[in-house]
Amino acid sequence: MSLIAEGQFEAAAAKLKEQTALPAVCGRVCPQETQCEAECVLGKKFDPVAIGRLERFVADYVRVRGSEPNPQIAPPTGKKVAIIGSGPAGITVAGDLARLGHKVVMFEALHLPGGVLMYGIPEFRLPKEIVQYEIDVLRRIGVEILTDYVIGKTETVADLLEEEGFDAVFVGAGAGLPMFLGVPGENAVGVYSANEFLTRVNLMKAYDFPRHSTSPIRAQHVITVGGGNVAMDSARCALRMGAKSTIVYRRAREQMPARAEEVHHAEEEGVEMHLLTNPVRILADDANRVIGMECIQMELGEPDDSGRRRPIPIEGSEFVIKADTVVVSIGNKPNPLIPQTSPEITTTRWGTIEVDEETMATSIPGVFAGGDVVSGAATVISAMGQAKLAAHSMHEYLTTS
Repeated sequence: MSLIAEGQFEAAAAKLKEQTALPAVCGRVCPQETQCEAECVLGKKFDPVAIGRLERFVADYVRVRGSEPNPQIAPPTGKKVAIIGSGPAGITVAGDLARLGHKVVMFEALHLPGGVLMYGIPEFRLPKEIVQYEIDVLRRIGVEILTDYVIGKTETVADLLEEEGFDAVFVGAGAGLPMFLGVPGENAVGVYSANEFLTRVNLMKAYDFPRHSTSPIRAQHVITVGGGNVAMDSARCALRMGAKSTIVYRRAREQMPARAEEVHHAEEEGVEMHLLTNPVRILADDANRVIGMECIQMELGEPDDSGRRRPIPIEGSEFVIKADTVVVSIGNKPNPLIPQTSPEITTTRWGTIEVDEETMATSIPGVFAGGDVVSGAATVISAMGQAKLAAHSMHEYLTTS
């Protein structure tokens, strides 16, 4: 911020890059109001310094002008590292290890690298050209990126270590397995997880039918179930596809996990909120296509284990919201594919990979992990923080073992 105040924008960007691989991303999607800006002393009496906006500004400044200097690359070490997943954690580890002189190969299951930054966050919140720029930076410093490559199917972690000659592996596969409601009618045509809905919108261009006929999503009224940032993204995407958009959330507004500005933007754009409302069942016609959702009104009772007041159904308050599409956005957990095909990897009861918190090492020597596959669905900056620690530990492992 001092460098920005002095007008030294390139120097400010370089200072940011010492600690964060993705300032243009973090400056847009991270909850600065509860992280860095929450610590700003000006916030005690006034608005805090807009740290997120400043971070975004300097990152955009050097990207648009092409003035970001090429990173210094150490001499080759002769070591070869596999990165599973190309989201925030994978990008961070790949960049750090490549700059340290290691040969880095990144494996991405989808057809475009970028992970959740590319398929999960909408264009209006994170322009895809920014993600592509960061991917191009990795390629410029020698990172090889293989797409349509599903580790656990195409090859296993053991194959990478024993047959492909990798000296270490980082698992940054994210938390892409959606959770569902478990209510009757959830298998009806027109029910999507937020993962699938946003992937179709972002990567498959479902918003541009019929020029891109990759999705049957041509909804008139979309109900999104959930109150987090992903729910807000889904609801706002529905609006941009020409549908009426409604959010159903079982708690009160002040309990919504979404950022306040995301809730504000959703309402400002016309998303209708049904708060203290819980789905009971999804209604379908004779062809098993969604025609609506039966809900029940809730009231707040005593606090639960998280400290939030527990929602309790109000008997006899059931009502129906007519709709032809339902998007379920109530959370995700890691896909079990890698642990299932690498049983030596220890996991928690939530399906996340267990690691040494000081090194991010897993139970398999030479295999490290970080991001949502370890912590469960969290923020971009949290994934990047774990990835920085993992990269440091991997470098030490590679140079001493």
